[in-house]
Amino acid sequence: MADLEARQRPIGIFDSGIGGLTVAQAITKLLPNEQLIYFGDTAHLPYGDKSTAAIQAYAVKICDLLVKQRCKVILIACNSASAAAYDLVREYVGSKAKALNVIDPVVQYIGEHYEEKTIGLIGTKQTVNSNVYRKKIDKLNKDIRLNSVPTPLLAPMIEEGFFNNNISESIIQAYLTEPELQQIEALILGCTHYPLIKNQIRDYYNGKVDIVDASQIVAQHLKDFLDQQQLAAPALTKDHRFYVSDFTRSFEAATRIFFEREVQLEHYPLWE
Repeated sequence: MADLEARQRPIGIFDSGIGGLTVAQAITKLLPNEQLIYFGDTAHLPYGDKSTAAIQAYAVKICDLLVKQRCKVILIACNSASAAAYDLVREYVGSKAKALNVIDPVVQYIGEHYEEKTIGLIGTKQTVNSNVYRKKIDKLNKDIRLNSVPTPLLAPMIEEGFFNNNISESIIQAYLTEPELQQIEALILGCTHYPLIKNQIRDYYNGKVDIVDASQIVAQHLKDFLDQQQLAAPALTKDHRFYVSDFTRSFEAATRIFFEREVQLEHYPLWE
């Protein structure tokens, strides 16, 4: 078993903004003993329309901070950054921390539950156009058909607090009526913002389509990983910390919606 000091080190989580707090929140519920250090790169959001090179540059700077904070695991809680920067991050942090992403656990889950089925995926342009889900699902050789639709308005809509209302209803419906998203068995929520509109999506399909929520799946994957590596913390010894690269009051207010509790944001610019 890893020594106590190693087990008590925090878990680093980063995202382009505050959407990854849905993953952080699922982790705190499942792993109450783990201290989280969260970084939201609010100065550069959304990552969904950034180039791969830009996302990789941001990811490296964020990892510098999380390694300095002695994180035992760095979780990329963003589909766009997982698609663009995971291999680089894993190489960059080397032996200093274990690197995880939000795509692989979801692909594994799909492979276990939807062999020979047709499933849908909604996400940012970066996530959908990268084809990362399609490539990884095809590699499983489970005859799973994936229909992907980019839904670029959803993340900014949620960040602005538009969900569970008529405006979000119209935008969600406009996307979900796409022909590719009919006759599917399950829908992957390919963006960490989307759990906040999960109920609206479920209602659209009248409960007939399984909604695959990455936040729950990733939290379980992290738990299994910590158990396997014998890195699980025995008790919570320090408070969670939350950093953003650009601070605004509206972000602080929105973090409460994503994390379901009061959060104190610390401003940490990536480039001085």
